[in-house]
Amino acid sequence: MMKRMLFLAGMVVLVSCGQYKRNQARSLEEFCTMLEKKISHVDDIYRFFPKSVEEIKDYSACAILRAQRDLDKLQAIPASERTFDNTARALDKIGGTFSNIHQTLGALEMVSPDAAFRDAAHQESLKMSAFSVDAFSNKKLYNAFKEYVEGNAKKETLNAEQRYFLDESMKDFKRAGLMLPDDQLDEVKALKKELSELGQKFDRNVAEDKSKIAIREQDLAGCNQNLIDSLKRDEQGNVVVGCDYPTVFEVLGHCSVGETRKKLFKAFNNRAYPANVDILKALIAKRDALARKLGFESYAALDIDSEMAKTPARAERFILDLAARANVKAQQEIDLFKKELPEGIALDAQGRFYPWDLGYVKEIYKKKHFDVDDRAIAEYFVAEPTLNGVFDIYQKFLSLEFAFIKPAWAWHDDVKLLEVRERDTKALRGYVFLDLHPRDNKYSHACHCGLVQSIKVTRPDGTVEKTPSVALVIANFPQGNGTHPALLKHQQDVETFFHEFGHAMHFLLGSTELISFAGTAVKTDFVEMPSQIFEEWMFDKSLLRGLSKHYKTGASLPDEMIDKIIALKKFDSGLFITRQCFFSMLSLDLYKAGEHKDLDALSQSLAQKMVPQVAVDLEAHMYASFGHLVGYGAKYYGYMWSKVFALDLFYALKDQGLVNPATGAVFINKILGKGGSEDPNNLLKDYLGREPQQDAFFQDLGITT
Repeated sequence: MMKRMLFLAGMVVLVSCGQYKRNQARSLEEFCTMLEKKISHVDDIYRFFPKSVEEIKDYSACAILRAQRDLDKLQAIPASERTFDNTARALDKIGGTFSNIHQTLGALEMVSPDAAFRDAAHQESLKMSAFSVDAFSNKKLYNAFKEYVEGNAKKETLNAEQRYFLDESMKDFKRAGLMLPDDQLDEVKALKKELSELGQKFDRNVAEDKSKIAIREQDLAGCNQNLIDSLKRDEQGNVVVGCDYPTVFEVLGHCSVGETRKKLFKAFNNRAYPANVDILKALIAKRDALARKLGFESYAALDIDSEMAKTPARAERFILDLAARANVKAQQEIDLFKKELPEGIALDAQGRFYPWDLGYVKEIYKKKHFDVDDRAIAEYFVAEPTLNGVFDIYQKFLSLEFAFIKPAWAWHDDVKLLEVRERDTKALRGYVFLDLHPRDNKYSHACHCGLVQSIKVTRPDGTVEKTPSVALVIANFPQGNGTHPALLKHQQDVETFFHEFGHAMHFLLGSTELISFAGTAVKTDFVEMPSQIFEEWMFDKSLLRGLSKHYKTGASLPDEMIDKIIALKKFDSGLFITRQCFFSMLSLDLYKAGEHKDLDALSQSLAQKMVPQVAVDLEAHMYASFGHLVGYGAKYYGYMWSKVFALDLFYALKDQGLVNPATGAVFINKILGKGGSEDPNNLLKDYLGREPQQDAFFQDLGITT
């Protein structure tokens, strides 16, 4: 599974890269030996990370040295001597070992506060990307693998996971262009190298963007005073408002000054603009050229060929059908808002809301009709005890034990480390780094990064060991100050953390025989399914009651407020889905056939079509910071695609108990623990005992048409 092995986040082998000074070693080879030590204790994971610019270079050099040496050895094996272990499993390990360092450097570039460190990680990552294209997409390797598949593999007794690996790997080799003549394959490789560099430039421009506005304090009327007090002032005494998520959500949802909302909306939706315009255009053009050279009509066709949806046409039908049903409810929601326009809110000439007003209108409506203010709800979710409560839920359901360990080393003082063990056996399952607060030059959204995955190792006595994993969860939650604690908003923060930590649990518990299938190494339009299931825990009445505790009184959320939170899930579900459908269609349409796309015209026309109730801001260029256009390519539809499956499975699971360890064991055995070792369609049918359905999705979101 070459594409999955080398180019998706999280496809990394377990290695312990040392806090190790190469000038103490006799050779780079000796340094490389350090990279294959098994993780068995917390101290091992600190050796996993490079600590300096010099070590970053050594790690990269080592990865390239080892990969080339081991590939040469694999390719030299005579056809008659090829076996699954010395060819297929060997390739799986080589690719995983290489990706380990590659992905770790990428993660450190996202979070390191040191500019020189980020620069070095960036440059070495580019070097490794270029090497991987040449090393893993060459005909000698392909012929060696094909030689085994068409020869000795037919004589060996292989299990289902091993057969699946051979089938998927051959498809990936062909999608990589290994059937092409040499000159055409060289062109494919050159395009892939250029695309890797473009993608990293795009992401870095977003991470390092410093967009902000400076306004008078009175122009933040309606915003939380604690937030206002935490913001910096410029030389003129104006408040400097940045584009981090906690600040943007607060201002767009609660600031009563329309001009402030407008200014921040424009700043936020113009991050990395215009720097990323030419980069994105080049990326689209080169991806289109790549697809055509590989025999596909478009990059979308190439990108989705290996997914559950199989074709862009099927993904588009799914999204357009979903949008049509959701738009009926979205219009009903808009009609309700229009009946009671807050003071200072005006519609455009076509009767549409301005995009910077809609969040504010929603909050006013919720306060009036639900008697709910998301900031009042946040008073029940103090950061530290809330996160501990989240961990408690996961521990009960998945039969795990968590323990905080003070990191002996981390890239920032805010970083925390969680040790994860099986509750009954005390077996170590892995570690999760938590980097949860915003800072300059850090990745500005929330995500999970898999760094070391768990694989099943069969011991000589026949018993199976599941090796430990290492994961990283990145978020940008508010921080408290000396007089006021950090409070988490239910949907924006608590639900988000359930989602990202769900990815981490999927990664830690997805133990497979082969590295290429471990953890979250599943098809992209399935990868969000488990984490979206875990989001639903935050709409269960008993769990909300147990998790919440007011920062002053210690009281849990009252039942009537919990009922309102649950009701609010359906409150603006139509607008939420149509917005997601807009993002999905944007990613599909940008990667349809054709190398030249008018980014503004396409995004604006789609916004008008998918969310017609909201005016389009012609001065906003959100695509310049929409990182999924790089990482997910044409596959953003996968969020909604997997959400349908998630809700279908969730209600089947809920009937058995959301903190029932027996239910959790089945969920691990049939979903999480499988990683990508089986076709997701089979996993769904096996768990449900039937074909998946959409009924639960629409019912849950209150869409009845």
